[in-house]
Formats: sequence, C-alpha cells, structure tokens
Amino acid sequence: HLKFVFSDVRLDPRTANPWLVLSEDGRRVQDGNVEHKVPDLPERFDTAPCVLALTGFTTGRHYWEVDVGDKTAWDLGVARKSVTRKGVVVLSPEEGYWAICLRRGREYRACAEQAQLLYLPQRPQVIGLFLDYEEGTVSFYDAAAKSLMYSFTQCHFTEAMFPFLNPDISDSGNKSPLVIRSASAVFKNLHNDEDIATI
Repeated sequence: HLKFVFSDVRLDPRTANPWLVLSEDGRRVQDGNVEHKVPDLPERFDTAPCVLALTGFTTGRHYWEVDVGDKTAWDLGVARKSVTRKGVVVLSPEEGYWAICLRRGREYRACAEQAQLLYLPQRPQVIGLFLDYEEGTVSFYDAAAKSLMYSFTQCHFTEAMFPFLNPDISDSGNKSPLVIRSASAVFKNLHNDEDIATI
C-alpha cells in the first residue's frame, strides 16, 4: 500500500497558453481553437499548449488523478518552477519536466532524453500521478487497473514541483478536456480509504 496525501490540484490561469480554455474551478483544460487576448505574463506558456497548477510541492508525498478519457494526445507530469515558459518546450528531466505523453491515440511514451515507448495492456482512461519529493520519484498509474505505467526514480528535486498538463490541439479525436478529478471521485475508486489523506 502507498501512504500518500491526496492533493486537490487546481490549474493556474496565469500560466495557461493563450489558446487554452480553463474551467472556473480550475480542474478542466482544453484547446479553445482560438487565441485569447490575455496578459503576456512571464509565467505564461506562449508557444506550447501547457498549463501548471496553482500550487507547487516542496516536500512530502502527493497523489492526484487526471481523466484523459478517449483523447488521442496529451502530456501529463510535473515541472519544476523554473522551467522555460517561452518558446518550444522540450519534455525531459534535463529540462525540468518529468512527464508521460500520448500521441496518435496509441503511442504512450515516457518523456526522457531518450523517449521510452510504454507497452500497456489497455488504454487508461484515468491517470494517477504520484510525487514523492524526498525519495525523488514521479510515478504514473492506470488508476482503474491500479497498475504502474512508469516511474522516474533517483530524481533530485531542489525547488517547487508543479503538476503540469497539456491537452494538445483539438483535432477530430482530441476535443475533450483533461479533467483533474475531485477527492470524492478518487476516493470512490480506492478500496482502502485508510491509505489516503487529504489536504
């Protein structure tokens, strides 16, 4: 059993690429098909369709879930506070991103210097993300199957780490939003609520 803290992750509109649309509660993000007029803030992604969470983590164990549904492309993970927000984003630990991605509806990859193809028995609908700051691990789970997809290990975190989402462009099969699940939805999926706490 993992002992961890469920984290109520909400997205930070100040970091969102101008093409993205966020829900009022900060749990949903999708490509809006049009560039919105928003302030050009230093923390805003101006090229990659990315967004970070409002709150970063500097200690402890944290777990959250993202409903990816039947989307055909997305990126999920954590990013250090100092990542470059302007220009092209390269997803790798060397650049401050610990992430996995889906492309073309079937290609799951761990985003490292040498991208690693992930072979999964089924398409996950909900991804669980687990960050252990002190242990230096970032793990990704198929939440329904309760199975590990991939882990980054022996990471050395020295600054705040933020949940990171990229819903990718809204083409024919990728229009749905990415949705961060609420505590009640996560609890419903867990057999043993004693293993989880909330903040």
